[in-house]
Amino acid sequence: MTRRSIVIVGGGISGLAAAWELTGGATGPGANPPRIEVIEAHAQLGGALGTMEFAGRTVDCGADGFLARRPEMVTLVKELGWGDKLEAIGASGASLFLKGRFVPLPQGLILGVPTSAQSIRRLAGLSWRAKAAAYRDQWFPRRFTIGDDVSIGAITRAKLGEEMTYKFIEPMIGGIQAGRVDHLSATSVFPALIAAARRGGSLMKAIAPSSGSMPGPPTFVPTEGPVFFTITGGVGSLIDELRRQLEERGVVIRTDVPVTAIRKTPTGDYPFEVDTPVSTTPASGVIITTPPRVTAGLTRGWKDDLHVLEQVDSAGAVMVTFSIPRGSATLPASGTGVLVPLHTPWTGPDSLMTTALTFLDRKWPSLARNDDHLVRVHLGRSDDTRCSHLGDDELVTRVRAELAFICGSWPPTGEVRVVRWPDALPQYRVGHDELVTKVRSSLPEGIALAGLAYDGVGVPASVGSGRRAAAALMETWTSS
Repeated sequence: MTRRSIVIVGGGISGLAAAWELTGGATGPGANPPRIEVIEAHAQLGGALGTMEFAGRTVDCGADGFLARRPEMVTLVKELGWGDKLEAIGASGASLFLKGRFVPLPQGLILGVPTSAQSIRRLAGLSWRAKAAAYRDQWFPRRFTIGDDVSIGAITRAKLGEEMTYKFIEPMIGGIQAGRVDHLSATSVFPALIAAARRGGSLMKAIAPSSGSMPGPPTFVPTEGPVFFTITGGVGSLIDELRRQLEERGVVIRTDVPVTAIRKTPTGDYPFEVDTPVSTTPASGVIITTPPRVTAGLTRGWKDDLHVLEQVDSAGAVMVTFSIPRGSATLPASGTGVLVPLHTPWTGPDSLMTTALTFLDRKWPSLARNDDHLVRVHLGRSDDTRCSHLGDDELVTRVRAELAFICGSWPPTGEVRVVRWPDALPQYRVGHDELVTKVRSSLPEGIALAGLAYDGVGVPASVGSGRRAAAALMETWTSS
């Protein structure tokens, strides 16, 4: 029998997780394992996951943590034998920057949505009108009719008002997605919200934890314990360990090699061929984890339905990380960071570009030192690309000025690093689930899609997407 050959296009965390699943996961390869090849266009594996040396520590230059109460990433870490490297978050809470001051976020929020009017009654920075809108939703809710899908903003504006939506909810949800709540799909991004809205009555009551409604996709599994984990040495350090163990299992990993086409072959033992500038690999199956527009190009000439992937746009993100002496700036007394609403005015031109601050040394105990703070500044949204037009030096100057406004002062010198992730975050616009379903139903048997653009934003979602794609591919062969 011809040995099966599986090619994984893309060496980000989804592609590597797919390779791990194909090689047997926790139990390892069985008898007659398939040949597995991972092809990555860039010189480094991991996509937006990686680490850098900064201020005497190893710091992530992409996602610095992951949701602990989704099982996919925690399971993978443990299967790799790194369970002792899981590090729980060391602080809780965050603040909003409203009307020139830090306002601690109240308890009981679900992705920024309050669960009772009482929880925000004393919240500084929100007008009495915004608080009255929450009171109205709790006791005299407005009716709202929903079709198949609707934006998050359409729901929250109708039920809780514009101020609550743009000053309170959007900084959290929009910050995670680098998008705007008026564009983001409630079905894809926040299914608990659309389920709560469909119940009718008070949105806050329907989404409260006691209602059984939780944020996140159906795979979300609430558990006891920490809300977030990182990995000691950085989340990005897992990529090197994954590569090492995959290569021990016989996986062929090629980097700095772009795939130029994925072709169907009408005859022979293998139904597909994967082309690069220097090779052609025959394949029994292919898992594609590239960004949607790249995937659309690679599958050009297949069914027209796959071309709709070109409609999925992406937002870029920029992170500027500072090491500053303790006492050189006024930070909130507690919490892991600050959210900054869009269009927040300041003393400089236009509005603040900063969308959030993360206090890395508070968030993760292994990064704490006695002499400095590690502060990460987040910039960039789907409709705000101002930071992409500035060089690194110009950007650092601008960010320092914004931080001096936000925090009262900011040191003009010190170690700083700029990391840019252009087009890193696909936008789950209204109708996204329908689009993905249409595309997947059009794929020929033996082709699977996985990655950030299809099954949720975040490291656990990406890991789960890759492993499910691999499992589904193997299932088609065992059932045929």
